[in-house]
Amino acid sequence: MRLKVTLMAVLFIICTLFGGVGMAQDMNEVTILYWQAASILNPYLSSGSKDTDASAIILEPLANIAPSGALVPTLATEIPTIENGGIAEDLTSITWNLRDDVLWSDGTPFTADDVVFTWQYCTHPEAGCVQSDEFNGVASVDAMGMHQVTITFDGPKPYPFLPFVAQGTPILQKAQFEECLGAEMAACSEQNFGPIGTGAFMVEDFRPNDVVTYVRNPHFHGADEGKPYFDRVVFKGGGDAESAARAVLETGEADYAWNLQISPAVLDAMLEAGQGQVVGVFGQAIETIWINGTDANPDNPDRSVWMEDGSNPHPFLSNKTIRQAMSLAIDRDILATQLYGFQGFASCNFINGPASNVSPNNPCEQDIAGANAMLDEAGVLDSDGDGIREYDGHPLVVQYQTSTNAVRQQTQALIKQWWSEIGIETELRNLSASVFFGSDPGSPDTLYKFYSDVQMYTTLSFSPDMESQLSGMRCGNAPTPDNNWTGSNIIRLCNADYDAALDELTSTAGEEARAQVVIRLNDILVQEQVLIPLVYRATAAAGFSNTLGGLDINGWDSEMWNIEDWYRMDG
Repeated sequence: MRLKVTLMAVLFIICTLFGGVGMAQDMNEVTILYWQAASILNPYLSSGSKDTDASAIILEPLANIAPSGALVPTLATEIPTIENGGIAEDLTSITWNLRDDVLWSDGTPFTADDVVFTWQYCTHPEAGCVQSDEFNGVASVDAMGMHQVTITFDGPKPYPFLPFVAQGTPILQKAQFEECLGAEMAACSEQNFGPIGTGAFMVEDFRPNDVVTYVRNPHFHGADEGKPYFDRVVFKGGGDAESAARAVLETGEADYAWNLQISPAVLDAMLEAGQGQVVGVFGQAIETIWINGTDANPDNPDRSVWMEDGSNPHPFLSNKTIRQAMSLAIDRDILATQLYGFQGFASCNFINGPASNVSPNNPCEQDIAGANAMLDEAGVLDSDGDGIREYDGHPLVVQYQTSTNAVRQQTQALIKQWWSEIGIETELRNLSASVFFGSDPGSPDTLYKFYSDVQMYTTLSFSPDMESQLSGMRCGNAPTPDNNWTGSNIIRLCNADYDAALDELTSTAGEEARAQVVIRLNDILVQEQVLIPLVYRATAAAGFSNTLGGLDINGWDSEMWNIEDWYRMDG
């Protein structure tokens, strides 16, 4: 039975989330554990799931993507189509009709001006907006009255549902953010840490890299239906995946634990307590080793900076044979079965979903002998007998960084061993997830800076169409000091064939035809070995309490996409 929030009795206040209480949660409060703590509540300044999800509790897009992949109107009244007149027959524009009953949490009306402003905010020429690729090809966004906006593209747009769809590109309140344009974007701490939203909850308190507390939005447009069903949300960060899972599955201290990258044996033991369950949902998430295309040496004044003339290449990872051998040495089946269990499958494709996009061209059996033979034939030899090969006088010693996580550290250890078997020495480095996935342009340890030879993390897509996922690696989109290290081309790729295929994708209509171009783009990335896919992961692998109802865990959008529907089950 669903309980009415106004009748729920307070049982206990959680004093600590990672130990000590061991009792059921407050019936009015839902506690969410993300072992990567939120560092900002503005998804336009961070592409990390921790920040996108924390902001999704407050901010809303025009439409969300349901777990089925279908578009669901949120701040819009309906999904535009050619049939209903929302999409122009020549595919050059899309018109969204907006709800006229929506208020911001400060009680002011949501209008088309807020949508127009959000586009201006992210596409400002001096902005460091990490979601700018979602607006590629947008010529203008125009208010057609208080509750209608038209997005006009610079040519036919076969898939027009990137801007303002899903939690990566929600609507910001113009009145709050209008002084934060361009160079001022990252400096607006008050706005970035406490955005006014239209969602079910609003920020009560935010301690970056620690905890966010939210209270219900008194002006939420779902209030007439009694939503949300909780009065309060605690979004706690820090710790690790194992302690978060234990708090939900064993001790009952919390309700929801995110991204349970835990070995199957450990997770199975926790589930025996009978306090909760774990669900894995697959969308497009791939654990990947990313190879730095530039020189990351600390003595290099242009460390990890992409140069248009190609003058700052990596001293040995610029050699394709070395990259191929590194990929060939890895046993992905061991990684998937021993470290991920039901949450992952071995893959040598970067794009793994939907099924029509999956390339058949990239088998990935481990072959240590073949990798050694490949390096020998290319003259990449161990000339001094120390067990480490050299290339142009550079020993093959790679620094390999990732976020702190038991599964990722186990992955690093296995890959270090395999690489040692082909004459490559590996220095392992792991960083706090809140720092590594953060957006502080002053930090040397973010994935955007890429002050390492290779790094490992998971990317996911907030759309079943892969255009946005792939367009981030267009030449010229690299993070640099000039854009506050927020560019999307983190591997500093510059490949003319890849960019030409991207151009083709932007003008190709039809799911089957688009899938063929996506496969070609995937194959360029994989066969050029500019990245090394490892494990096709569950996009959402969450643990949740048996007392929590209303969840609809999503592989295509934020896991918080329907938090207004969550409720406490009786008994």
